[in-house]
Amino acid sequence: MSGREDEAFHHDFYTEERWKNWLNQVKESNFKFVESAEPQGKEGAIFVNMEDDIILACLKIIAKHDKNQLSSESALKMLFRVRDIALAEIDPISEDADLMIESLQTSLMGSFAACECYLNKDYDEKEDVNDLVKVALEAEASDDIEISLATVAEIGAHILSGKQLSDKTMEDIPYGLVAEWLDGIESIAAAMVGSDSYKDDEEDDDS
Repeated sequence: MSGREDEAFHHDFYTEERWKNWLNQVKESNFKFVESAEPQGKEGAIFVNMEDDIILACLKIIAKHDKNQLSSESALKMLFRVRDIALAEIDPISEDADLMIESLQTSLMGSFAACECYLNKDYDEKEDVNDLVKVALEAEASDDIEISLATVAEIGAHILSGKQLSDKTMEDIPYGLVAEWLDGIESIAAAMVGSDSYKDDEEDDDS
């Protein structure tokens, strides 16, 4: 391991303490679903911000890898550290908050699978990303969850490499696991078109 890679490898891109801080904010928010409306306001925004925070940590790892400051193996180990923190079972908070966190974790499964696929280069650059959505949905309809998640991972890897999903494709997706996983992919896409400061990340501050 080179000096620069060793330095990056010991860099905490995400910590368990950071995740616990978010969970404490959820507890303090006393989040409740609003009848016939999407969660809005500060309470609902917490879950969006939690997901964005995780996504940015993943993108920072990938940026280090893309700049040859991390090997694929080291980047994957770091990714799995973040994944293990974010997808760990949590203590119950409230029925509504628990449902939101469960949905958040399901969404993040798609994000983590995408990053892993990208780092492993386990996707065909020539494939049409919108066609892959159809493959994922067909697999889900056939109860082949493993194939549907693997396909969503490929979609996410394409997004990480610079491709885009069409709005029409996203509009036609029925609610289900693929839709939730793709929400995680959309979060990656949104973060990539926002500030690119994550590419020059040096240190994190706890939220």
